[in-house]
Amino acid sequence: MSSTNSPKTWQRSRSDALYDQACALIPGGVNSPVRAFKSVHGRPIYFASAQGANVTDADGNEYIDFCNSWGPLILGHADADVVRSVQESAVRGLSYGACHVGEVRMAKALVDAFPGMEMARLVSSGTEAVMTALRLSRGATGRSLIVKFEGGYHGHVDALLVKAGSGLITAAEPGAEASSAGIPKEIAHTTVAVPLGNLDQLRELFALHGERIAAIIIEPLPANNGLLVQSKAFLQGLRQLCDQYDSLLIFDEVISGFRLHYGGFGHLMGVRPDLITLGKIIGGGMPVGAVVGPKKIMELLAPVGPVYQAGTLSGNPVGIAAGLETLCKLAGPKVYPHLEALGQHLETRLQQTGIPWLRGRRIGSIFWPYFDVGEIPTDAASISPVAVRRFNAMYQQVLQAGYYLPPSAYEVLFLSYAHQREHIDGLVQALANAAQGVD
Repeated sequence: MSSTNSPKTWQRSRSDALYDQACALIPGGVNSPVRAFKSVHGRPIYFASAQGANVTDADGNEYIDFCNSWGPLILGHADADVVRSVQESAVRGLSYGACHVGEVRMAKALVDAFPGMEMARLVSSGTEAVMTALRLSRGATGRSLIVKFEGGYHGHVDALLVKAGSGLITAAEPGAEASSAGIPKEIAHTTVAVPLGNLDQLRELFALHGERIAAIIIEPLPANNGLLVQSKAFLQGLRQLCDQYDSLLIFDEVISGFRLHYGGFGHLMGVRPDLITLGKIIGGGMPVGAVVGPKKIMELLAPVGPVYQAGTLSGNPVGIAAGLETLCKLAGPKVYPHLEALGQHLETRLQQTGIPWLRGRRIGSIFWPYFDVGEIPTDAASISPVAVRRFNAMYQQVLQAGYYLPPSAYEVLFLSYAHQREHIDGLVQALANAAQGVD
């Protein structure tokens, strides 16, 4: 069903009251900063329930959801089979803090899905998976430096909340300035941030400091700061550099893993990393993450190796039940073709509006609204301030029309199996209407 809300009927008194209470109890009133709605000139709405493609807020307003919990809900909200699996698991116990059959099944599913990967370590979030992969890469190489890319976000790991400093490549000591308070310079300087897509600068860095670089980490499909699609040649260049200098290549597939096909984006590009980090979809809406890799690297993890990692709730049985049911449905023939058809329909409908700048970049069921003309950027520094301004200016009208988008111009939309063509039609109409008052 599509939303019937309009600006005349939209109410938010309950959400406003909850936000006022939250601000007295929670820093900024939110438990994750992007939920604060500040960039889109508003205050958060509070969800009360969700089903399929629909969410309902505390005031009874209904929306078609194109955020889908920032990507995990590829089947939509409260998929009946996933809920059933969770309920069946929950009655057997919410947490064991011990081994159970589900975690073996999940590890087998992940290893089978990623060619060349032989073992998996389950954790509780994508951030934790990245943290583990970094420590593992340092343990495997005996080196300290990590290379990331400007604008790339890999969770709130201390060493990765950095940005590039000026004159980075020619400096005697590579390093970066922290992008968050509370991170000592000594930690920030264990990470080097370089421009996304610039192989020449990366080669210079390795020529100077390759013997100190433990790993490169990248989203092979960067989707945390726009959808900044990279070329196959660039990803292959990363692989070649890591091979040349005996560094590890880490693909952060927390977003892209299982989103475009049953497996990872790296496999689609024909580039095999040394380690892959996963999250989002493998939890089916529950907090689950994982690191997968070859046996020779993964067996460096405790208890068989010297790299320590632990977690009381790792492999939580309820979360694993949700993830396994989700993966089971994704392995079938229906989900990915439906998502691709929806994505094509979204592109077609946007073109039919006749508004040249009402467009974006899409890969499969991921869509980045980029509201400007000209070439769509492939690095964060090139994102147009006009595109950001337009998105922010339109957001509240689209929300009040009954369509919930991630409240940031830098975030991507996610289509789900629960979406239908009429949901796409309604969204495009709401965007077109909102665009009329924006220059």
